[in-house]
Amino acid sequence: MQKTVTQGSPYSRALVWLVTYRCPLLCTHCHSESGRRPSRQLPPQKMQQLVDVLLSMRLRQVTFSGGEPLTVPGLTGIAERLSNAGVQTILYTSGWGMTEALARRLGEVFHEVHVSLDGATADVHDRIRGRPGSFVRTLAALELLNQHASSGMRLDIECVVVRSNHDQLERFCTEVAPRFPRLRHLVLGAVAPSGLATRETFASQEFLTDDEMHALDDPAVTARLQALAPPGVAVQTTSNFSLKTGRGCWYIQPDGDVQAMPSYEGAVGNLLSEPPELLWSRCQERRGDPFVRSMLDGARTVQEWVEAVRRIDLRFGSEEDQARIGARAAHPAPARASR
Repeated sequence: MQKTVTQGSPYSRALVWLVTYRCPLLCTHCHSESGRRPSRQLPPQKMQQLVDVLLSMRLRQVTFSGGEPLTVPGLTGIAERLSNAGVQTILYTSGWGMTEALARRLGEVFHEVHVSLDGATADVHDRIRGRPGSFVRTLAALELLNQHASSGMRLDIECVVVRSNHDQLERFCTEVAPRFPRLRHLVLGAVAPSGLATRETFASQEFLTDDEMHALDDPAVTARLQALAPPGVAVQTTSNFSLKTGRGCWYIQPDGDVQAMPSYEGAVGNLLSEPPELLWSRCQERRGDPFVRSMLDGARTVQEWVEAVRRIDLRFGSEEDQARIGARAAHPAPARASR
């Protein structure tokens, strides 16, 4: 029987669940390599069993990510179970496959919906997301959510900032954000080295410079972009360097495997078969591992961070993980599109 996590427990009470690796897109920076690997998605009964475990942990917040969570049958029912139990539910989605009925339903069971948009124009977004027509679909999804979101649901746009879209940040504020009156947050966060973004070819072509990364943490830069956005939209910019430590929330794969550190390879067990307190202890041990600490403490630049992630992934990833890493195709040099 799973041990209940109490209010005063040392565990994180926030959890990210990558509910599937199935995805209609092939994003160039995908941290989970979704759309390119087996979905590892649990059958409905097992998903409900995992929800039972999550409820026993007395979590404060559960974030659904992927892959594309909206490809998972019964997702809204799972979110409703958690929401009814007082858990804050958050969804990250590309918006692919959005319908009017689904948009209305999401507004009923999610506290926040974050829609991924990686370009202010179709050519940039579609190239980064790896699927022609994805920009049009994402904007259509945002429009539906804008129309049907309940008063209790917050609508956000999330942009992964890379070299290909770095010069479009102002256009997100002046051209994209004003289209959706119920939009509440526009988050512009630099790409972090994880998954496909750790490839040498990607890092050399698409990572921002150290100065550009740190500029996203500058309050003056945020204030300048905020001044361009509609009054009701809060603009957030970040270098995402805070993700380097790998600390924070629970981070689980579709089948319930617990990843020791968010954004780094290496599972420590499964929530369907082992108690949370044991798995959290293993996560803490991995984060304090001398090799991990030496790699991350010594990474002071973006490229040093990328190299540290590669070495950690190869050291702690399973044989399957290492085979997948070795089979990654090089990132092609993009033809720079007109702005």
